[in-house]
Amino acid sequence: MAKIVEFEVAAPSAERVYLAGDFNNWDPNLTPLRKERDGNWKTRLKLTPGRYEYKFWVDGEWKEDTKNKLTHPNPYGTANSILEIR
Repeated sequence: MAKIVEFEVAAPSAERVYLAGDFNNWDPNLTPLRKERDGNWKTRLKLTPGRYEYKFWVDGEWKEDTKNKLTHPNPYGTANSILEIR
């Protein structure tokens, strides 16, 4: 059964923020986040159970989810954030 998952990143000075990962074929243009008044950017996705890797695309730069300690090294010398849905 699919679950609604909220993604959030603090980027008060950012112009554009997107979410990319296994769930959208790593396309940094498909899933925009909306800026809230507090400077955080948020979006919600409906995802089925499984393990997903993801990152934020903030003004053209990849950023890990600093609120999520689960990571996995990627081939680019950085790490992707991990989300596990049961």
